[in-house]
Order: sequence, then C-alpha cells, then structure tokens
Amino acid sequence: MAMKRRDFLALTSAVVAWPVSTRAQQRTLPVIGYLDTASAAATTHLVEAFRRGLSAAGYDENKNVAIEYRWADGDYDKLPALATELVQRQVTVIATINTPTILAAKATTKTIPIVFAVGVDPIKFGLVKSLHQPSGNLTGLTQLNIEMEGKRVQLLHELVPAARLIAVLINPTSPAYSEAAMESAQNTARVLGINLLPLNASTPDSIEVAFATLKKESVGALLVTGDSFLVAQRAQLVALAAQNAVPALYHRREFMAAGGLISYGPSLPDAYYLVGDYTGRILSGQSPANLPVHQSAKFELVINTKVAKELGLTVPQAMLLRADEVIE
Repeated sequence: MAMKRRDFLALTSAVVAWPVSTRAQQRTLPVIGYLDTASAAATTHLVEAFRRGLSAAGYDENKNVAIEYRWADGDYDKLPALATELVQRQVTVIATINTPTILAAKATTKTIPIVFAVGVDPIKFGLVKSLHQPSGNLTGLTQLNIEMEGKRVQLLHELVPAARLIAVLINPTSPAYSEAAMESAQNTARVLGINLLPLNASTPDSIEVAFATLKKESVGALLVTGDSFLVAQRAQLVALAAQNAVPALYHRREFMAAGGLISYGPSLPDAYYLVGDYTGRILSGQSPANLPVHQSAKFELVINTKVAKELGLTVPQAMLLRADEVIE
C-alpha cells in the first residue's frame, strides 16, 4: 500500500526528533563533579562505595544523575585546574575525597555545594564553622586521621620496642596534612623517648629513594602516613618493606590485602559511601549548611601474624586481643 507524502514526512520527523529529545532529557540530569587525587584504576572499589551511598540516597549514575570524574593521578598540582573544570562545567555538587581535593575545590567556588571526607579537623582548617551547623557550602565527614598518627607511633613502639628510630613517610605535596601528621607523631615520640626520621615521597622513584635512606640510617620501623598517593602505591610500599625487612605500620586496611604487617585507621569504603549519601541528599534539596559533619569514631586494627613471624617479631598478646582482625 502506498504511503501518503504527509504521513511519510510525519514519520520522518518523529524519527529525527527522538534522539534530540533524548539528548535534551540527558542534559537536564543533575551533574556531580567527582574530584580525587588518585587514579580511576587505583580506586575502583572506593568509587563503587561512593555509588552505593549515592544509590541509598535515591540516585543512580546514568539513570537520574550524571557524574563528571576528574583524577589527579597522584599529581596534586593538577587539582586547581581540575576543580576549575568542574566549576566551569556548572556541576550541581562537587564530591571530594580528601584534604588536597577539598582545599582545591573550596578555593574555586563559594556557591556550589561541596561534600568532603577529610582526616583533619574541618573547623581548624576553616572548612566549616561548626560540626553541627556547617553554615556554608561545605559538609561531609571527618575521620580525624591526623590525631591517629600519634597512636600509630605508639602501636609501632609496642610492636617493636627495640626500635629507637622510626621513619615516617609523608607526601610533601600535601603540606596541610603532612605537617599536622608529623606534629601528631612527634608529640607521641617525645613522650615515648624515641626519634622520628621524616622521609618525603610523592613519586614512585622518590619512594625508592626514601627506602634507600631508611636502610642507610638503620631505621627500626616505618610509619606510612595517611595520604591517597601512598595508598595508590601500596603494592610498591609493602614490597619494599618486605625487601628491606622493616616492620611497617599503615593507615589503611587496603595495605593488608597487599601483604602488609599492621594497619590502624578508619574504613575508606565507609568514607566514600557517606560522601555518596550526602551528595545524594544535597541533590534532593538539602542544604550543606544544615547537614552536620559526620565524625567517624571507628578505627580498625588489623595484624598479619605471618608477616610478623617472617620479620622475627612476636606480636604482644594484648595487641592481638585488641585487633579487629588477625591474619594468619
């Protein structure tokens, strides 16, 4: 049967118009700006935790929300430009995961809501006016990880009491965190009567140099401070600690999966989940000024007794009893 010309034109118009309509609908989706110091490959399980938190708040990527990802790949100097890109993209909210990213985002916008997860005191660092009533465009989670550096020095001293010199690995490109972390560690070290050797590392090559210095100085133990670049390099760090037979304490559980000796710190997946949840709440209309900053009070102690035996260490029974998990 022949098709009338006007019917053909109507059908053609509908076919052409459908993709345009779909694209227009996609453009109306709220857009999240996601800013991280690490790489996508190094944080796959953490991004998944963020998405779970977002989903719990009613938002699923590519369904009712879009996400613009920006990765610094360990180069913190990229962060200001990446934050500026997100602001120029006019994202609805920016999700930041640690101290360097939140400082970059905060310096770029005073109007776009920002959700953070930091290891510093957000009041002391000028992020919010109070934990219960942030008052500005920022809110999120504080894990107070810096204060725990002193506790980690204490744990290393308990595990390796003969060590009179403990190396502390820090990332100098994140001074807001590293300087405060060293201060916390030094305060405890003075009380215990032990010395600390700060070692800088912000690239894989500088990590190698740090371990060469560690070996030269006959360091008795190593503390790896809280930094996302160092987390991303966990396989290298754990391997070098084993090669140099140095007892090392890490700030994240992720190091234990790579064969680490001991870790003490908050849960990274939990932090990413909460950032996702808060991001979703803001998308739903809640104001960051009225969302209280969540304080993480849970710290996990994980010990690998097999690695301890390889290093000739006997883990005190009291420490084993306090551990949240013992890997044998």
